[in-house]
Amino acid sequence: MKRRILLVDDEVAVLLTLKAVLEINGFEVDTAASGREGKLKLRSHEYHMVISDMRMENEQAGAEVIAAARTAPYQPAVALLTAFPVAEEDWQEMGADRMLVKPMHTRLLLEQIDRLMESHSRKAQNVTPTDAASKPVAKKAVKKSAPKKLAKAGTPKKAIIPKKGSSKKRVARA
Repeated sequence: MKRRILLVDDEVAVLLTLKAVLEINGFEVDTAASGREGKLKLRSHEYHMVISDMRMENEQAGAEVIAAARTAPYQPAVALLTAFPVAEEDWQEMGADRMLVKPMHTRLLLEQIDRLMESHSRKAQNVTPTDAASKPVAKKAVKKSAPKKLAKAGTPKKAIIPKKGSSKKRVARA
């Protein structure tokens, strides 16, 4: 069974690039070009993971997609995709399991998605649906820190992932 991902971003270049990269690596990918479209797809389909841009048709669109994913009965893993990193406690407070900063190396992106899906699956297996509905989500202690550099040099494959608001293309190595 293929793992299903909903990718939500208002930049068509980012959607098409990430969709191609993820599909080549064995994922089934649906896309949504707005927060509104993403929320509609969350209600009509089931996904193992939701990856949403933060800023789309408005500043809160990404947070609204994350909130909709958190209320979905099938409990997908949730990642916030952004070119504008926020503090760890801010994206965790929104309900995201992970923040992915674009542009990003393809290999690193795939590794982070795999790790997040695995850890989310382990958590889901340890909590029954009735437990999940009755228990508040435990937050781990967070420390405020600058975003870590996510890139690794010297890798062979390339994926072009433009930075939001930029007409220049950035190259991320896979």
